[in-house]
Amino acid sequence: MIADALRRKAAIEAERSGYIAAQRAIVDGLGDDEALTDEQRGQVAALTAQKRTATERIDAIDAEISSLRAEQADDERLTRGAQERHEQQPVPAARVTSEPETYRKGGQNSFFRDLYNAQVRGKTEAFERLERHNQERAISTTDGAGGEFVPPLWMVNDYIALARAGRVLANQLEPHDLPAGTDSISIPTVATGTATAAQATQNSALQETDLTTSSVTAQVETIGGVQTVSVQLIEQSPVNIDDIVIADLATDLAVKIDTFAISNNATNKVGLLNVSGLNAVTYTDASPTVQELLPKIIAGSVAIGRNRKLPAEKVFMTPEMWGWIIASQDTQGRPLVVPTGFGASNAQGIAEGAVAEGLAGYITSLSLPVYIDGNLPTNLGAGTNEHHTLVARTSDIHLYESAPKAEAFRETAAKNLGVVFRLYEYVAIHAGRYPKSIAKIAGTGTIVPAL
Repeated sequence: MIADALRRKAAIEAERSGYIAAQRAIVDGLGDDEALTDEQRGQVAALTAQKRTATERIDAIDAEISSLRAEQADDERLTRGAQERHEQQPVPAARVTSEPETYRKGGQNSFFRDLYNAQVRGKTEAFERLERHNQERAISTTDGAGGEFVPPLWMVNDYIALARAGRVLANQLEPHDLPAGTDSISIPTVATGTATAAQATQNSALQETDLTTSSVTAQVETIGGVQTVSVQLIEQSPVNIDDIVIADLATDLAVKIDTFAISNNATNKVGLLNVSGLNAVTYTDASPTVQELLPKIIAGSVAIGRNRKLPAEKVFMTPEMWGWIIASQDTQGRPLVVPTGFGASNAQGIAEGAVAEGLAGYITSLSLPVYIDGNLPTNLGAGTNEHHTLVARTSDIHLYESAPKAEAFRETAAKNLGVVFRLYEYVAIHAGRYPKSIAKIAGTGTIVPAL
């Protein structure tokens, strides 16, 4: 009964999140000086009413859950009292202050093994552990068609931790929960604005220029993978297969989401490198130098400031490009980029030390942080050897993601005595909301010389 109420609550909470996301999308689509239109105000009011109704339904379910739990506690007290009356010598009841989670890293229970045992073999104890785990998470996404259960909390935590190492650029974009029940996210935009002018003479007509609107759409993409595991490995292995399968799938999922945000090039699914109308900065040189490259990065920042009317926020480049920059020296043999803490007098950049991915340093003249991302391509340009650098106002670029979902199936691999495990999530990106929020430095000057 309680589990059923929790499922209903989770579904309504997902609806409410969708209403909130839809409201945010309307507001985010406005320019700095724009006000809501009558139609938009009506949409916001309708969404507010739907959100209020969802909240009231959630409150009602919370009251129902509290009542059920009270009844359950009463039953337990009655049972405990009957047992105590039959005991000759009462034993003080032990007080449980904490209980370990059903599926925890290093624990004896396996999430995938229980998925298999519950769905395929119908084992009651496995299903009970999965149900207990759903209650621990306070949500449930049970799917009658696929038998989907909420992945363990440690799996989600590992997913986030691994993703930060493998999806640097994606983690710097403006994050949003992907609304449920849609395959695209559209935001209205102002195509051409109004205008003002000095009045020619008193009582003469003022300038009137009609405002025109358009919209940008982000199509929802599904990214995921499967792994077929033998029944013998699930049933007989002394280790939990979750640790190996989930970690590997989640790591690759993180890489693919980052690559999607960087270089995808499909209609309404465009990554930063392929946004139409971005600020293009060309650096052409058969013998490139860091002294020439850094002004190009500055030029990209200036272009964003001029065309977007707001400052750039971050720089993204390949590990090889940053390695070339920090290895470069002036004519006196002094590094152009110095490590943090070693003094930055006249330095063109500051390095954070030895960094594999993530925040690596700063362009001192701009105070812009530099992030290195191993998923940025190194095979661009006519010679397929250019390392394009991105300068971006990342708060203008919206990345929508669902929670990762784990499932188990036996039908497709039954004749081989196997079980298919699946991990996937939905993602969408609005990289082109403001094309001028992105600057790309490209050309033969971005071919990194051998160190």
